[in-house]
Amino acid sequence: MSFVSRFPLHLAGVILLVLGLPACAEVDDDATRVAQVEVDADSPLVHQAEASQGQAGAQDGAALYLQHCAACHQPDGTGLAGAFPPLAKSSYIAEDPQALLTATVEGLSGSIVVNGETYNNVMPAMSYLSDEELVAILNYVRNSWGNPGGEFALAEVTAYREKAGLQAAKGGGERHTGTPEAQQAYQGAPSAIGEDMQVRMSPGAPAVTNAEYDRATQLYFERCAGCHGVLRKGATGKPLTPDVTQARGTDYLKALINFGSPGGMPNWGSSGEITEEDIDIMARFLQHEPPMPPEFGMPEVRATWNVLVPEDQRPTKQQNDLNLDNVFSVTLRDSGEVALIDGDTKEIAKIIDTGYAVHISRTSYSGRYIYTIGRDAKINLIDLWMDPPQTVAEIRVGLEARSVETSKYKGYEDTYAIAGSYWPPQYVIMDGTTLEPLRIVSTRGMTVDTQEYHPEPRVAAIVASHEHPEFIVNIKETGRILLVNYSDIDNLGVTTIDAARFLHDGGWDSTKRYFLTAANQSNKIAVVDSKERKLTAMVDVDKIPHPGRGANFKHPEYGPVWVTSALGNDKITMIGTDPKGHKKHAWQSLGAIRGQGGGSLFVKTHPKSNNLWVDSPLNPDEAISQSVAVFSIDELDKCPAWKPDDQLAEGEVNTCFDVLPIAEWAELGPGPKRVVHPEYNKDGTEVWFSVWSGKEEESAIVVVDDRTRTLKKVIKGERIVTPTGKFNVYNTMKDIY
Repeated sequence: MSFVSRFPLHLAGVILLVLGLPACAEVDDDATRVAQVEVDADSPLVHQAEASQGQAGAQDGAALYLQHCAACHQPDGTGLAGAFPPLAKSSYIAEDPQALLTATVEGLSGSIVVNGETYNNVMPAMSYLSDEELVAILNYVRNSWGNPGGEFALAEVTAYREKAGLQAAKGGGERHTGTPEAQQAYQGAPSAIGEDMQVRMSPGAPAVTNAEYDRATQLYFERCAGCHGVLRKGATGKPLTPDVTQARGTDYLKALINFGSPGGMPNWGSSGEITEEDIDIMARFLQHEPPMPPEFGMPEVRATWNVLVPEDQRPTKQQNDLNLDNVFSVTLRDSGEVALIDGDTKEIAKIIDTGYAVHISRTSYSGRYIYTIGRDAKINLIDLWMDPPQTVAEIRVGLEARSVETSKYKGYEDTYAIAGSYWPPQYVIMDGTTLEPLRIVSTRGMTVDTQEYHPEPRVAAIVASHEHPEFIVNIKETGRILLVNYSDIDNLGVTTIDAARFLHDGGWDSTKRYFLTAANQSNKIAVVDSKERKLTAMVDVDKIPHPGRGANFKHPEYGPVWVTSALGNDKITMIGTDPKGHKKHAWQSLGAIRGQGGGSLFVKTHPKSNNLWVDSPLNPDEAISQSVAVFSIDELDKCPAWKPDDQLAEGEVNTCFDVLPIAEWAELGPGPKRVVHPEYNKDGTEVWFSVWSGKEEESAIVVVDDRTRTLKKVIKGERIVTPTGKFNVYNTMKDIY
């Protein structure tokens, strides 16, 4: 029996955390620093990682626990309901302390009961840690949080590992159970059997065939690159370079991909979205160097440009009967389509083939065109005046992308479009009505903090200024915001604003003068004055803010505010946006209120609504990910300020929201049924939610009456495949959120 097959969820967290949650989860930075040690900076990275592990045994058990275990079992040992069992006051430990040692050394899998609750997860063996580190962690757990106490001796752990066949050599750096490095390098060499069996190896990594490598590359592009980067250097998610992944090993990576993390990494396996076979391939693939994708310059971009309907053959007025202002462009993620849905009748007007997993739809200033951009960097220009609406031009601006926008400044309406790529790191300016590529500009350069060169500074959010003929472009990894002036396309003027690294999404304040954007891994919100063309403020928030476009409303006490939720915790943070009428609150974090939980992606309201909606689709607790929280804006001044759980008095209620069971209302079959992306209709009377399951499972769109907070309509059927983002034409055109 393998160690993995013997491994239940019980200590899944004690192990599943060691990577610091490579996906989108985080381990407390201060705690991580406590456990850092000095390593020869000139040695290879993988050797530095091994040396760090070997020397860290002298560190305090609490610091090691925070570094390796807390992301799943939580810093206070309370675990995560339904996913990671508690280590605090643990019946499992009290009944048999030896089980703690067994689970940690050999791993666990299968169903167990802890404190009366059943858990069924996987925890790989913590064999990458030294005997000293294991003793420190185990004894810290045994003597914390109401557990009965007691200690393991170092000799006891050493002897146990030797008897189990997991000697200390394993903890010192043998990364794959039972396979010495020399044997692995020899047996993992390329095979002469044939091309399909040829193995692509990095030193110290497990074998993968060419077919497996290609399959994993596709999966990584589709599921992982957005958070971790094409070169796997990390951004929203942790780095997944071989010096990190090889030190963790295949079993650990498989468990992490399967079950996800509380900080925002989806549970790809247990949700049914990635098969067990593919998870095994991915876990091995991630221990190899990433493939280097090709560049994509003007010859390659122009080769993809296709005008399907020339401008002079398009209609001169609207040919269909749709109320275009209330049409929704709905991303059907895994089918590579968007559904244009009539917001009045709730009927599908047209389904249009697009790029893979359309990230956003943007409406032209005139409201005639919709621009969609897929993760594969394909842009579709859809003419809403045609009967039925259809694509009139298309282009690819790279190999992976997320953002597209159209010019909105007076005199330049619909003149230009811009798209930003994740790979290659660049932006492309195009003709707004034909998509002809006009200029390509690379974003490679120096980081804002350490002034080091970064080879993959991806383009994140782009918005069109209302104050100048400019696009505002977020450069993720370097932390710079570019003001790209398009008044003279042949002589681009670019103003660079230093902000903070890992810039991501953002949106306008209610006046559309100030652009607020999240530097999510820096835990800051940057505020740019688009009129004065300068940085106004850097606002501290936490943890991993993810606002989408954010939400604007008038707070009863603070006046106009802009709001963000977070991936990494349950905080909903308000920032004052009125430097004239409420000067003392402007550009300040006005405190946080408690939401349902971490894993939130979007907040939304409407000028005519009294509701603030907050989703949590990436929370591992299904009760949270399948529902939505809604706050009454006129009562927010009565909401208690956010407090950590350990500061709450017994029976104290620290929330002020209602929960609506959106997924339950959809009446779907099996599937993760994540509720994501609230979007209003034009009038602000309805809110639309996606209920997102796997490609082979049933999904839906749920329409809720905003005033009564009751179910109004469920849109589902075989054509509604993995719906995610929904973009109302009018609200997107007018930047209403």
